[in-house]
Amino acid sequence: MGIVYAEITLKNAGDTVEVQRGYRAEKEVRSVTVQAMVDTGCGTLVIGEELCKRLGLAIEGLRGGTLANGQRQVCKLAGPVRVCWKDRSMTCQPLVIPGTEEVLLGAIPLEDMDLMVNPVGQELTGVHGDEVLCMLK
Repeated sequence: MGIVYAEITLKNAGDTVEVQRGYRAEKEVRSVTVQAMVDTGCGTLVIGEELCKRLGLAIEGLRGGTLANGQRQVCKLAGPVRVCWKDRSMTCQPLVIPGTEEVLLGAIPLEDMDLMVNPVGQELTGVHGDEVLCMLK
């Protein structure tokens, strides 16, 4: 199986809560649409420092992790981000890796949105079909 990319939109989750509460207009939500590498060997969402700044995410702590090359590294853990793919979304705290521009979409966000990699089509697809029966935005 080759490398699979998916277009996702990342939104500052704090901004989306403020919209729901009427404190912020929808157009003021800080968001970015990116081509993310789908990496089922990665646990969560991984973003770079520049993207973290563009989204206005606060650094909330540190977490150890193992990079693809086997090197152990302490990474920053950012404030919550809303991950959106087509009509599905979920919220998580991304790891922030210094010096990278690549966005990795890992196993936890994939599982939460009920997605899997279709090895034949080299694309993301719904585990139980593409129709979402009950989804809150």
